[in-house]
Amino acid sequence: MSLAAAFVWPCTERAWGIEAPSGSSAPRRLPNLVIIFADDMGYGDIASWGHPTIHTPHLDQMAVEGQKWTSFYVAASVCTPSRAGLMTGRLPIRSGMCSDTRRVLFPDSAGGLPADEITIAEILSDRGYATACVGKWHLGHLPQYLPTRQGFDQYFGIPYSNDMDRVASAPSGRQAFLDPQISFWNVPLMTNSEIIERPADQTTLTRRYTEEAVRFIQANRDKPFFLYLAHTMPHVPLFRSPEFAGRSRRGLYGDVIEEIDWSVGQILKSLREAGLAEETWVVFTSDNGPWLSFDEQGGSAGLLRSGKGSTWEGGMRVPCVMWWPGRIPAGSVVREIGSTLDILPTAARLAGAKLPQDRVLDGCDISPAMFGTGPSPRNHMFFYRGTRLYAVRLGPYKAHFITEEPYGADTNRQVHEPPLLFQLEIDPGERWNIASAHPEVIAEIRELVARHQAEFKPGEPQLDRRISER
Repeated sequence: MSLAAAFVWPCTERAWGIEAPSGSSAPRRLPNLVIIFADDMGYGDIASWGHPTIHTPHLDQMAVEGQKWTSFYVAASVCTPSRAGLMTGRLPIRSGMCSDTRRVLFPDSAGGLPADEITIAEILSDRGYATACVGKWHLGHLPQYLPTRQGFDQYFGIPYSNDMDRVASAPSGRQAFLDPQISFWNVPLMTNSEIIERPADQTTLTRRYTEEAVRFIQANRDKPFFLYLAHTMPHVPLFRSPEFAGRSRRGLYGDVIEEIDWSVGQILKSLREAGLAEETWVVFTSDNGPWLSFDEQGGSAGLLRSGKGSTWEGGMRVPCVMWWPGRIPAGSVVREIGSTLDILPTAARLAGAKLPQDRVLDGCDISPAMFGTGPSPRNHMFFYRGTRLYAVRLGPYKAHFITEEPYGADTNRQVHEPPLLFQLEIDPGERWNIASAHPEVIAEIRELVARHQAEFKPGEPQLDRRISER
């Protein structure tokens, strides 16, 4: 059977309902969902993924008690489109949440996640879930785009990246990041639609996000809930609480990661103390790869090539740990393909919710792989940079039609004909082009691309519109 023949199009055409994995009892109620989303954390930034000096005992223990996914991908290699993919289960080009000129939303952006997109929060809210977004949003800061208009009951966090709203008196260029001060960025901290602090005290954000998340868990222990905890860090500028200053051998970046690890420990502890551990699916991952151009203030992609902003593996393959005591096999490793796109359809199945039938979803129900009852249904992944399809993975093979280093100019872009081809199970660092030896694989990938593009309808662009142009 060919690689393409094993692929169901679309992979979400299936019955949706709660099924307990073989040998386990059904949950007492609809399961809770907690997504912990780091910002710019690389594949190699966790001790159990191989980092030699960053200490991450809580994430490491989470993996021992839960499950590591080693081929887990985001929908895009930069913040806004990646988050749109997570929230909707759709490639960001379908919602218009990507651009070739403005890679993300900015404080002067007039666009955001369209109201007709359906989010995880909206699907679960319709099933009676309490929903909260804590942390960085970056899917639109105007009132009509805030989390409370996208299915979340409550919101506490910053509406876009922490390096935006730089004040005129701050040092220019990268000098501001070498010795970052709270006063350099006028980023607002919000509760629901109200600004409660400006500039946000970024040294306290990780701690305050964690405290808010724990309060939400405690307040909703008697009903199903969805918590989306999207950390501001380790996106630059880097800040950490005084308690974590100088704690890591990796310097400031390591301090930031170790505080995020502490936060993970607090969330899991609160679930255990509330008696909810066996009723809660927790996912920890990152929105894209590390921002390598910031040198020691950026993270590591480990053995993977490149980082944030690129469609090489280091830009879009991210660490992922899933945890659900009693349901996810402890200490298991999934080496098949998964994606943040898959969280929405998987959550819908677990909650007994119906998926929308009026749109294409790019996510799959990955619960068989998660529970150890079957393989992941995902055997392909599309790698977009902005609105252009740069690369495609099918099974163990990945073809690059276009390559470009992170945030490079047009002169840095290369179009490949035939495409470059790598066997990722043998060569995850994408070093050895084997295209000449496998023309049949390239032909199958071209067929997959043709089918994808035949059904494709881009959404109205959202990132290029500015407030002054509305």
